[in-house]
Parts: sequence; structure tokens; C-alpha cells
Amino acid sequence: DGNYCLTCGSDKTLKLWNPHKGTALRTYQGHGYEVLDAAGSFDNSQICSGGADKSVALWDVTTGQVVRKYRGHAGKVNCVQFNEEATVIVSGSIDSTVRCWDCRSRRPDPIQVLDEAKDGISSVKLSAHEILTGSVDGRVRRYDLRTGQLFSDYIGSPITSVCFSKDGQCVLAASLDSTLRLLDKDTGELLGEYTGHRSTTYRLDCVLNEQDTHVGCASEDGHVYFWDLVEGSLALSLPVGQGVVQSLAFHPRLPCLLVATQGQVTLWREDTFQPEGDPN
Repeated sequence: DGNYCLTCGSDKTLKLWNPHKGTALRTYQGHGYEVLDAAGSFDNSQICSGGADKSVALWDVTTGQVVRKYRGHAGKVNCVQFNEEATVIVSGSIDSTVRCWDCRSRRPDPIQVLDEAKDGISSVKLSAHEILTGSVDGRVRRYDLRTGQLFSDYIGSPITSVCFSKDGQCVLAASLDSTLRLLDKDTGELLGEYTGHRSTTYRLDCVLNEQDTHVGCASEDGHVYFWDLVEGSLALSLPVGQGVVQSLAFHPRLPCLLVATQGQVTLWREDTFQPEGDPN
């Protein structure tokens, strides 16, 4: 709902924040190594996380306890996502597989393993009936769960991040050739290319803003870049810090952006921005 945010890092913990006040609400400890990704459930009651200890964890937000630990990946877990109902966790790993875990059963093994990638999975996103993955093998893969079909688009350069547009018509992919590409989801047609940032080494995020008018990307030069989606022209370059900017997240509905770099998170928003409801 845009009222809270999650961070995770090399200190093996996750933290829950009220980003609008800058207050830390809770710390979650239970991973044995650095935590590489985390996501919240639709009702804010659960968190899933994945880390370099090869495990996926399901947390209870209120108690701070690990409810379940899922082990099965052969390498570090780069990305995790809940499905819409938070009944399934989907995780992507350096072991080249995507695994789907049932949050409600006691089964230790995944309900599905997607092993089409030829190299590590860097990014996973979900829609109501699709799983979108980006891999170091240079391919964007989309699994349509209703029809049981796999659609694959070859980008060529290792992919660091993928996401759906808000209208569900397009896919945005960031890769290590310092280029963002917007693809038509159904045909794979290249609709736009966006350059000017630097992405050659690290796994950096790409995003679309809350209205699908701009695409954005983190960069290794300490900036965040935004382009006009239709025209492809550079619209904004935000100076964040000295080091690599790794993570970006947009508020689901309002012009408000979270950026993570070198152990700190900064919040950017318009002067007129008002947080909704005032969470504690």
C-alpha cells in the first residue's frame, strides 16, 4: 500500500520501515548469510526473503519469527516474490532455476521448478497469471500459467532486472550493456531503447512509474535515470550518492520513489506529496 518499506542487506537481516518518517519498526533475523531480496504480502502480514544461504524464508510480520524455511536451491537466491494471494512464493536463483513454494503446506519441496534458463536468474516478477524472469543467459522468459506456455525473448546481454508495465501490455528489461529495453509483451517487438546510465557489472533495478509515463533505472555512477517512455528522451537524472545505486522502488500509486545505495535508503517525492492515512 506504499505505507511501509523493506530493506535487506549484508548484515543478514531484514528491516521494516515507515519510509515517510524514516523510522525503523522491526528487524528480522534468521538468514545465515547476506539477504539479497525481500517482498511483502498484499495484506502486510507476511514477508518472504531470499539470500546467499540458498534459502527462502517466510516471516510473520508481527512476531518477527520465521514461519517456514524453504531449501532446495543449489545457489544463492537472488529474487523472491509472492503471488497475489500470498499463497505461493516464487524464487529465482544463481542455480538457473525458478522455484515455486506453497506457503500453506508442510511440503519441503517446491510445487514447481522452472529450469529453462541456461544461467542464473537475476529477476522475477509476477502478474495474476504469469511469471516473468530475467536471466544472465540474456533471455527474458514469460510463463503463462493459464495456457501453460513459455515465451522467450533474446536480448543478448545478461539481464539484471525485468518488470511488467502497470497496464500489463509491456515488459521492461535492464541489461549489462547499459541499455533498457521496452518490449511488447505479446509479440516481443522492441518498442523502445533507453540509454545514458551505466550498467556493466552489478544487478541493478529498472522500474516504470505509477502512471507508465516514464521508465527508470539505477546506475553505477551514483545516479537514477528516468526517460520519457514514448519519446525515449532523458527526462531526469537524480544524483543519489557516490557509489552504485542498486535498488529502486516506486510507490504503487503516488509520485514517490525509494532508492538504495551503500547502506542507506533515500526517499524522493514531490513537494505536494501527502502520505495516505498516517501509519504508525
